[in-house]
Amino acid sequence: MRHARLEESKAGVKIAGRNINNLRYADDTTLMAESEEELRSLISKVKEESANAGLQLNIKKTKIMATTPIDNWQIEGENVEAVTDFIFLGAKITADADCSQEIRRRFLLGRRAMANLDKIVKSRDITLATKVLIVKAMVFPIVTYGCKSWTIRKAERRKIDAFELWCWRKILRVPWTARTSNQSILQEIMPNACSLEGRILEAKLKYFGHIMRRQESLEKTMMLGKKEGKRKRGRPRSKMDGWMDGWMDGWMDGWYP
Repeated sequence: MRHARLEESKAGVKIAGRNINNLRYADDTTLMAESEEELRSLISKVKEESANAGLQLNIKKTKIMATTPIDNWQIEGENVEAVTDFIFLGAKITADADCSQEIRRRFLLGRRAMANLDKIVKSRDITLATKVLIVKAMVFPIVTYGCKSWTIRKAERRKIDAFELWCWRKILRVPWTARTSNQSILQEIMPNACSLEGRILEAKLKYFGHIMRRQESLEKTMMLGKKEGKRKRGRPRSKMDGWMDGWMDGWMDGWYP
């Protein structure tokens, strides 16, 4: 990838005056462009340089995602699948950049993990404290994977709380039909411990602080920078810095843990 010299190309997405056309992690590469012509140029460079190194670009594993619908896309006569969402580095990426689908997916994976622990949860030979530790160690990390980049709105906050209470009720064998308040459930499970929402908030704040301490980093540019060009009509989508402002206002009002 370095030999392809993509950084020298004018193709890419302009964010805060910086041209960004590729993101790399291990052997996964994401190419970004503002037009089909620019993207074809970037892919051709990568394909050509790969061939020079004795490697071959796997078109079958290559996906195209655009903010506008694409029916058919080809590169040098080969069809490339156009998708509206896909799993990248373990997280679901959507064309509209909405993380709500990924959050719902995380809850489904968390419920599946709880189902796999059914024998442990129902065992009378294991103490309540041990069951709580097992859930925190084997279920919550699955749910919170990638949470540092989530934009959490009120709807997501309610879902987070609902999932956590579902886990604790399952451990305590308290059905939803029982007239047992959520506060009493939480008090029995963890009187003074941090909630699942609190764990997510802590992870987001640590990540935000880590990025803000870096100087002229790509992550900081993409998180705080503004993309050049026009956007669609309507209310702007919430961003990380906007979420932080909202959180500070909410914290002052006392509605965050």
